[in-house]
Amino acid sequence: MKVVIESPYSGDIKANEAYARKCLKDSLDRGESPLAFHLLYTQVLDDNKPEERQLGIQTSFEWHKDADLLAVYFDNGITTGMEWAISIAKSNNVRIEYRRLKG
Repeated sequence: MKVVIESPYSGDIKANEAYARKCLKDSLDRGESPLAFHLLYTQVLDDNKPEERQLGIQTSFEWHKDADLLAVYFDNGITTGMEWAISIAKSNNVRIEYRRLKG
């Protein structure tokens, strides 16, 4: 199953990147084929530059259309960017699953 991972990125970026990697592992352990665009695109785009952040978000949403599932990991809250992804998933009739890693 093709899964797009949503988890927080902004704020404490180091901690949020570590959390996103755990989310990817959790998805892999479920037998899924996950992608976390906020980990991938920020390697080549500067999230602090509004135009590059926008480019990353918009291009990731093209992939969202083909996903089987949007997995929203919300242990650390749901950011504005995550809310936007949830809205896009709903408009594309992509199933959404809310997940926690912590007990």
